[in-house]
Amino acid sequence: MNIDRAVLALAGTLTLISALLAAVWSPWWLLLAAFVGANQLQASLTGWCPAALLLQRFGVPAGCAFDAEVRQPTSAR
Repeated sequence: MNIDRAVLALAGTLTLISALLAAVWSPWWLLLAAFVGANQLQASLTGWCPAALLLQRFGVPAGCAFDAEVRQPTSAR
């Protein structure tokens, strides 16, 4: 598993856990889902993802989505 898939798995897992806890425990758990969604939007706009940095430190192999060389426009290469 590379960082790209791990980030998607982490975001999906946290969203599902948030929905489950909101249904069973308290609707305040939906704030977790909102935070995950906001982080995904921020990462799509900036290319910077805190979860990817954390997973990289844990030794998860890199994928192409968070590779700096891939994000640059072709004219900048």
